[in-house]
Amino acid sequence: MSDAVPGSTLAGVPVPPALGDTPADVPVAPAATRPRRRLRLWIPLGVIAAYLVTGLFGPMIARYDPIATSVVDRLLPPGSRLSDGSLALLGTDQVGRDLLAQIMQGARVSMLVGAATLLLAGTVGTALGILCGYRGGVVEAVVMRLADIQLAFPSILLAVFVAGVLGASVTNVVLTLSITTWPIFARVARAQTLATTSRDFANAARTLGAGPWHVVRHCVLPAVASPLLVIATVQLGFVIVAEASLSFLSLGIPPGTPSWGTTIANGRDYLASAWWIATLPGLVLAIFVVCVGVLGDELRDRSDPNLSTR
Repeated sequence: MSDAVPGSTLAGVPVPPALGDTPADVPVAPAATRPRRRLRLWIPLGVIAAYLVTGLFGPMIARYDPIATSVVDRLLPPGSRLSDGSLALLGTDQVGRDLLAQIMQGARVSMLVGAATLLLAGTVGTALGILCGYRGGVVEAVVMRLADIQLAFPSILLAVFVAGVLGASVTNVVLTLSITTWPIFARVARAQTLATTSRDFANAARTLGAGPWHVVRHCVLPAVASPLLVIATVQLGFVIVAEASLSFLSLGIPPGTPSWGTTIANGRDYLASAWWIATLPGLVLAIFVVCVGVLGDELRDRSDPNLSTR
């Protein structure tokens, strides 16, 4: 039996590594970090799932009207009993509205706005990015310069300007945030399309007579899907914060529809006497955004083969 080290040479003949040996230049995640990485994935997913369930079914379970007012029950702290004997778990606001019901309804509105915005902005941005990356020419120059100009302008200021022109409504908020978000999807889709169309499998498909739509559908779209999913996850937090900011400035969701930003704005004048009105919705918003950010970072790490923690 030879004592040669795997990977060395014996009489000029390379000795292959034994089964189970790992080359030194291949990064391997330490075993101690694997439970931590699983926690980074499953804890944010669990919190986001809880928010989704609360937004979808919470208003039906709580049985509270989020816009019903009661002057007798105004500014009650968390855990107080209302005049009708029911429990205000998170207290009431300055006109006696139940804060828990407003937060649940606000979760539904925020999820709706976030999903609709990412769907619209992602569809438009991905289509334009693939078109620019595959065709090029004048269309690419015009669309990409427009995206560069828009990205150079602060997105929140652009959102405030567009929302001020269009007015306050859920539809206008979705359109406003889509206008400010599509360039990110377009640039990522264009870069991925340029990298994919120059690969050997795409050239082979064109050599065999495949048309542009076949190449885009079978070669480009599968390569674009993974990075765009990561971008959409990261952008979800920014979109919801932007919606809350617009609602805080009375430029987003109409006052009759509860939202996190509107509820926080209602409590800004009562921070000294009724801190829970603005603090609790702000805390709920902060937890959601942090979980979305952690989930986006973890998905990015898992989709990037160059990271040593993969």
